[in-house]
Amino acid sequence: MKTIFLLLFSFLGGLILAQTGGTTTFPMLDLSFSARSTGLAGDFISVYDEDINMGISNPSLINSEMSKTASFSTALLSGGVNYGMFAYGLNSNKLGPIATYIKYVSYGKFDRMNEAGISEGTFKPFEMIAGAGIGKTLNPRISIGANVNFLYSQLETYSSLGASVDFAGTFFNPEKEFLVTILAKNIGYQLKGYTEKTRSPLPVEIQAATSYKLKHAPFRISLLAHHLNQWDITYNDPNAKETIDALTGDTIPVSRAGFFEKFANHFTYQLEVLITKNIEIRAGFDYHKRKELALEQRSGIAGFSFGAGLLLDKFRLDYGFVVYSRAGFNNMITLSTNLSKWKK
Repeated sequence: MKTIFLLLFSFLGGLILAQTGGTTTFPMLDLSFSARSTGLAGDFISVYDEDINMGISNPSLINSEMSKTASFSTALLSGGVNYGMFAYGLNSNKLGPIATYIKYVSYGKFDRMNEAGISEGTFKPFEMIAGAGIGKTLNPRISIGANVNFLYSQLETYSSLGASVDFAGTFFNPEKEFLVTILAKNIGYQLKGYTEKTRSPLPVEIQAATSYKLKHAPFRISLLAHHLNQWDITYNDPNAKETIDALTGDTIPVSRAGFFEKFANHFTYQLEVLITKNIEIRAGFDYHKRKELALEQRSGIAGFSFGAGLLLDKFRLDYGFVVYSRAGFNNMITLSTNLSKWKK
């Protein structure tokens, strides 16, 4: 098993190509499917605990404490649109701890109209990811893991199938509560396109993250670097053109992001406040989301997210709230429980 993981990681450089927005398929792979992650700006992969949702986001975090844990997450959206995840952890005598899950996206009901504008009924677009992950401990501080995902999309009469894998490795020092991890996700292929001659790449991405729990304060600070396989992830308007200054007649070039702007777009900042052993408060900030989604004249708190967790003996309830812009936001709830704790 160790040899297989090492070989797979050695080939990642050859498999992963830079991707740009709007050129990939199965964008649901990039959604945040847990409230804890949503409350921390959308990608949270750097805490080693019993939360099965952490293991699904980062398979190297899958551990035996997640066995017999069931979890359900759902987004609270308007217009009949909904997405969420069912997850369950188990422990195999041969393979070790395993996390299984089904992620879904339902886009609500649409009217089907022909070219003459005559109604021909309705349809409900739907997408789904069915997957499983396995984690392996190499020594007390180093673990590796992998997820396998099967992808399905049904948009009106068009359907698509795909498969992807995620690979991850983690170093964790429990004494100092310090963690470093790297994740390569969405490596795969569109097995069946929406049309016979069309195949699109998946949104491959490499992430790295670190977290540290302050020794004498209830703060866990995390830093995530995303899209490490693509340097420039800023948006350049293809319709933007040079302009002429009305007073001087000078040509004003199209503004482009410089080095520091491109660098800043790769980082997400995350904070968990562990108020008590049962209550957590969370906040996150994704600079890239803010730059891409904020309204030009009224940016507000675009890119910020907030959340809370209630951790009781038999279950945990997490809530996440992320602001995309003044025009849009998202709420998410996750309910998890370890079924073995309900036995008398």
